[in-house]
Amino acid sequence: MTKYDYDLFTIGAGSGGVRASRLASSYGAKVGVAEEFRVGGTCVIRGCVPKKYLVYASEYGHGFQDAKGYGWSADNVSFDWSKLIANKDAEIDRLNGIYIRNLKNAGADIFQSRATIKDAHTVHLEAENRDVTAERILVAVGGAPWVDETVPGHELGITSNEAFHLEELPKHVVVAGGGYIAIEFACIFKGLGADVCLVYRGEDILRYFDADVSTQVHKEMQRQGIRVITQAVFDKIEKLDGDQKRLHLSTGVHIDTDCVFWAVGRKPVTQGLGLENAGVETDKNGAIKVNDQSQSSVPSIFAVGDVTDRVNLTPVAIREGAAFAETFYNNNPTETDYRFIPKAVFSQPPVGSVGYAEHEARHEFKNVDIYKTEFRSMKHILTESGERVLMKIVVDGDTDRVLGCHIVGEYSAEMIQCIAIAVKAGLKKKDFDDTVALHPTIAEELVTLKTKFLPSSSDTP
Repeated sequence: MTKYDYDLFTIGAGSGGVRASRLASSYGAKVGVAEEFRVGGTCVIRGCVPKKYLVYASEYGHGFQDAKGYGWSADNVSFDWSKLIANKDAEIDRLNGIYIRNLKNAGADIFQSRATIKDAHTVHLEAENRDVTAERILVAVGGAPWVDETVPGHELGITSNEAFHLEELPKHVVVAGGGYIAIEFACIFKGLGADVCLVYRGEDILRYFDADVSTQVHKEMQRQGIRVITQAVFDKIEKLDGDQKRLHLSTGVHIDTDCVFWAVGRKPVTQGLGLENAGVETDKNGAIKVNDQSQSSVPSIFAVGDVTDRVNLTPVAIREGAAFAETFYNNNPTETDYRFIPKAVFSQPPVGSVGYAEHEARHEFKNVDIYKTEFRSMKHILTESGERVLMKIVVDGDTDRVLGCHIVGEYSAEMIQCIAIAVKAGLKKKDFDDTVALHPTIAEELVTLKTKFLPSSSDTP
C-alpha cells in the first residue's frame, strides 16, 4: 500500500477548506493545510466579516439623521475612518488567531506557503521549497476580484481587497458594477459621507434577483443621493493631479473622482495553481469542474467553495467542505443541497431573498400567484426618511406551496434566515396565513398578506 505524507492536503484555508480539514482531522485523518495569505480566507479576512463592520458603521450615518425625529440632538457628529479601520483590523486579527488555533487543536499541520499541484498526489510548498504527498488533495483557494484589463488605466482603480485598507475615506467614489458587492460598497461609502456614483452595463442592478427587488433597491439608492448610471461601461481612466482621476464612459461623458472602485465580478484563482500538471479539468473561467461529491476529473483531487463557481456563498462552501469530510473520512456519504439557499445584499436598506424569483417561477410552474406590498415602516413615520419596505411572496397557484420570498427593508436579512426554513420545508401560503401576526413589527406583513397581486398587462412576462 502506498504511503503518503498526509491522508488529506488542503490548499487554501478559507471557510470551506478549514471546515473540511478540521472535520477530517477530527475523524482521524492526518491533514496538512497550506495558506499563502492569512488563515480565514476571503470571508473572514477581506470579505463578509470586514464588509459587515463597514456596513454597520455606515448605517450610523443615516441613524443620526433619523434620531432627530425621536427627540435626539445629533449635532457636531464626526467620523474617524482610521479608527474604524483599526478596530476592524483588530477583530480580523482575533478571528485569524481563532481559525489557526482551531485547526491546530484539531491536529492539522499548517503551512504558511503558496502551494501548487505537481501531480495527482503531490503538492509543492513554495516557501519551504519542498514537496509533500497526500492520498487526497482538496483545492479550496476561492476567488478574487476581476478587473477589466482591456480598459486603459484600469490599474488606477481599486477592488474590494484594497477598500478595507484605504488610508483615508474618499470624498467621491465611482463604482463599476451592479451586483451585490457594487451595491453594498456604494451604500457603505455614501453612508460614511462620500459622494457616490454607480455605473452598470446592464439595464438595471441586481439582475439575478427578483425584478421588484432590483427596482426597489435602485429607487432606494437614488433616494439616498447615489447617482446610478445604467447601460454604460468604462472606456478609459486617466490620472489627473493628486489623487484625482478622470473616468470616461461609453456614453461619451466623463466623471472626475478620487476613487474608482471595480466591482464587476470575481473569478476562481486557479491560474498558476498547477492543475494542468495533474490533468484537472476547468471551465472557461478557470473554475474546477466537480461532481456531486466535489471530486474533480482526477479521482484524488477535490474542490469546494468559490473555486468551483457553483454557489459562491460562505455558508455553501462550509457545507461543501463538511460534506466532503463526512463522505470520505466518516463513512457518511453526504451531498450539499443547493435548493432554497437564502441570500442577502447588505445594501441600505438590505435585501433578503430565498427561493424562486417571480420570473423563475413563471418559467417552471403553470400557475403562479404573487402577494406583495410596499409601505413605509412604523420606525420612519416620525423621521424625515422616505425609506420604504418591499415584501413579496411567490406561490405555486396549483399546490399553494410558497416558492419564494423577497424583502427589501430593515432587518430583511435576519427575517429571511427564518423564512428560509419554512420555504425549504415546503410550507404553504395557508400556513403563513394561519400564523398569528406579531404586532407591531415589519415581519407581520408576511402573515397578513391575503390579497393576490394582479399585474397589469405590461407587467405580465
